[in-house]
Amino acid sequence: MEIILKQDIPNLGFKDDIITVKDGYARNYLIPKGYAVMAIGAERKVLAEVLKQRAFKEEKIKKEAEKIAEKIQDAKLKIGAKAGTSGKIFGSVNPLQISEALKEQYDVDIDRKKILIDGDSIKEVGEYKAKINLHKDVRIDIKFEVHAE
Repeated sequence: MEIILKQDIPNLGFKDDIITVKDGYARNYLIPKGYAVMAIGAERKVLAEVLKQRAFKEEKIKKEAEKIAEKIQDAKLKIGAKAGTSGKIFGSVNPLQISEALKEQYDVDIDRKKILIDGDSIKEVGEYKAKINLHKDVRIDIKFEVHAE
């Protein structure tokens, strides 16, 4: 029997996949639990429309991410931190400070969860790189400098 999955099911498939399973598995488990529906004509048309709308929204989000990436591609952030004479920072610089610096210096609002730093945080003055995941297909590296205040 062909069914359309309504959510991700491990070892079976992902949401909105059309798959073939044994009739008993579909009728006795997947359909009653709400994990799937039978892939009949009307359901297939609804699925096609949902996938079409999702692709349109996904393309719009990707274009916005590309615009942001273009704006900050060659940016070099300057982040001030209190530091001792040896260059060791009191505390650390983490993705939250990078996100705030991007907002302040380039007027770009990026969620701190999308910013990845090697080693999770910076504890010394110097130049570093961070990876920013704006979209699953749009990733950029940004340089930033941590200086003593």
